[in-house]
Amino acid sequence: MEIAGDIAHPSNAGSLCSKGTHLGETIGLEGRLLHPMIGEEEVSWDRAAAEVAGRMQACIDEHGPDSVAFYVSGQLLTEDYYIANKLMKGFIGSGNIDTNSRLCMASAVAAHNRAFGEDIVPCTYDDLDAADVILLVGSNTAWCHPVIWQRIERARAANGTKLVVIDPRKTETAEGADLHIPIAPDGDVALFNALLADMFRRGDIDDVFLAEHCDIPAGFWADLSDDPQVDAGLFAELANLVAGSKRLISLFSQGANQSRSGTDKGNAIINLHLASGQINRTGAGPFSITGQPNAMGGREVGGLANMLACHLGFDDDALAAASTFWDAANMCTGPGKKAVDMFDALHEGRIKFIWVMATNPAVSMPNAGKVRDALNKCPTVVVSEVMEDTDTGSFANIRLPALGWGEKDGTVTNSERVISRQRALMRAPSDALADWQIIANVAAAMGFAQAFDYSRPADIFREYAAMTALSAARGRKLDLTQWAQCSDEDYDNMEPFRWGGNFPLKDGFPTTNGRAKLLAVSPPASPAFASAFPLRLNTGRYRDQWHTMTRTGLAPTLAHHRREPLLELHPDDAACYDLDEGGLAKVTTEFGSAIFRVQCTENQAKGTIFTPIHWTDSQGSAGRTGRLISQDTDPISGQPGFKDSAACIKPFVPDWRAFLVSREVTEPASTYSAISRIKGGWLTELAGLGDVDAEALLPAGQRSEVADMNRGMRRLTVFTEDGDLKAALYITRSGELPLREWVAEQLIVEKPEGLALLAGRPSTPQPDRGPMVCVCHGVGQIQIAQAIDDGAADVDAVGACSRAGTNCGSCRPEIARMIAELSNPIAEAAE
Repeated sequence: MEIAGDIAHPSNAGSLCSKGTHLGETIGLEGRLLHPMIGEEEVSWDRAAAEVAGRMQACIDEHGPDSVAFYVSGQLLTEDYYIANKLMKGFIGSGNIDTNSRLCMASAVAAHNRAFGEDIVPCTYDDLDAADVILLVGSNTAWCHPVIWQRIERARAANGTKLVVIDPRKTETAEGADLHIPIAPDGDVALFNALLADMFRRGDIDDVFLAEHCDIPAGFWADLSDDPQVDAGLFAELANLVAGSKRLISLFSQGANQSRSGTDKGNAIINLHLASGQINRTGAGPFSITGQPNAMGGREVGGLANMLACHLGFDDDALAAASTFWDAANMCTGPGKKAVDMFDALHEGRIKFIWVMATNPAVSMPNAGKVRDALNKCPTVVVSEVMEDTDTGSFANIRLPALGWGEKDGTVTNSERVISRQRALMRAPSDALADWQIIANVAAAMGFAQAFDYSRPADIFREYAAMTALSAARGRKLDLTQWAQCSDEDYDNMEPFRWGGNFPLKDGFPTTNGRAKLLAVSPPASPAFASAFPLRLNTGRYRDQWHTMTRTGLAPTLAHHRREPLLELHPDDAACYDLDEGGLAKVTTEFGSAIFRVQCTENQAKGTIFTPIHWTDSQGSAGRTGRLISQDTDPISGQPGFKDSAACIKPFVPDWRAFLVSREVTEPASTYSAISRIKGGWLTELAGLGDVDAEALLPAGQRSEVADMNRGMRRLTVFTEDGDLKAALYITRSGELPLREWVAEQLIVEKPEGLALLAGRPSTPQPDRGPMVCVCHGVGQIQIAQAIDDGAADVDAVGACSRAGTNCGSCRPEIARMIAELSNPIAEAAE
């Protein structure tokens, strides 16, 4: 299937990231959950809905409504979110619905509510085109928001926009910035307080805006901390850029939010914009950019446990209004449990029924080992899911097949408040249903059929739009009432639109007095790490993967960039802990341990380490970062601090190393395994102790083997009767293993050479592309180096020669780095 962006959409104008570009590799039925399952029994939808409803009602009858919980996801459409929230808060009678957006954006929500009185993002992507200075705070934008990165690059080229990256790591984004501020972990509040103090000293505060639009606490300026906790020279450069800016925009994301002080970070950023008047005008403002396709839609309808619905809280007036609107059978009386507290209650037995929708908390939650224990203890776990086998699904009593991307019909809201229609491109496979249909069927089985009598997504959207009249009547900016009477045709033909306009706060703030609030926030105290855990662990995403890889892990192209989870650390730290580049290391925290492949880089600050979040049981035993993270949360938002955990490291020295290429995925029992998709099958990296159980790894078939027992080398191949490769296993105890890419390609070659496979190399040498850089066009390091050697002096010139970097753009920083590295020796030789 060919995938192309919508050139008419106002948010991306047709640009796609690598994940969007290669969605076509993930939309088959491989691994799909296609039928309702009770245990391992395939059942009808009527029986499945009755079983879920019966178990839930029995739990409520015996233990009360707060013994039930829903844990939902930013992967749901707004219509799905809306009725899940309605069922829990209006009919079950509990606030216990929370979303995995709690792990991503809850601190930004809390900061907005504290400063503005409502969860409002006051910026648009168009502001990036007009800004003269852009601050990126805790965002590796080139990797995690590559479409935005392309827009920033265009603005810099056209307008001379200055880019500052504030991040403990020198990420790919930071490498391309005009200025990188390498703060210590959780150093954001100190930096932004110092910036604001510096502007106050310079007289660059907008006194008129503050007087007319803001409340400032007594003693705010006198108590403002002015130590930026970064190099004085770097701070001076930053302060001069900010002071000289007429249009300053600050984009902040997970690096700021995923913190024990994330809400204060958000408010420190907002303080700077309010005090300087850099808000409510083109090219300026604090811009929280979301990580999931519909985190914003969930926030709007009430998917967070501490919000009722439609940006309303749990005051008596709002509860009464919502109850009347829904004609609620059993209205909740207050907030529910946020994600970490929810799974703690599950672990303690206070929650006895949980329904997980479109997310994988057994991997993604902090202290994931405890979460798994909680799921294992819970009497009833229901999972609505696209995929048949997930880490969370393995604990489910009931699994319900849901629709995936390309099959859903509904709406989503993005970071700039643009609501877009998502239309089904493909028919629903087998018994899979939309999440809203699944929820409505269960609600009907509980006796609430009339309140959940929807025949199409438009019915739900109309009801949600009508409900926003409650928020509008109470001074909120969220108001979709113009869509409350839309026809089915209007809904089907809906064009993207932005609620609130470009400047939703320009006519006043949705607080009791119409004024924004500056918040006095202080830098957090340095954590007291035990001497046994001297390093600070940071976590995050890879360029070409998404969350726990249940879908992107099926794309061979996306697996090229990072086939294994890497531990990134400074070379001096690697030497200190006896770690070798390309070796294995065990990372341990108070909560668990995991093994990673070592990558040394001076872009990682000394004393800090970085690991990715994506790997799960489905991808082998390696690199499960969720095991390592503390459950400590921001006291206001409840968002976990994923970015700063105490850790220690040591080498893992295996007795043997191996890799397996196979048509079918295996479940190896080795200490270290990492499974990645390749064309025609799977590549599994292996390492372990003791003996290798080759028999357990290989399928039946015509087998050949060579071995050198002195070096501990074995190579085994398995062919079909027709001469096609089924599997090849390469093992060594002390030597080098063959290059993987050529061996992997033999799965899709008709009747490959058996002797060449045992040798681990082609009989006729082939061109080597080198490690993959541009997955969109399949361009490797060696090809890019050749283009540079042939005279390509900038990224665009490399793209013209090789096409590298001409699609999603997320590889452009790496290409720029290669140009700088390869050009320097040439320049030095010419001197």
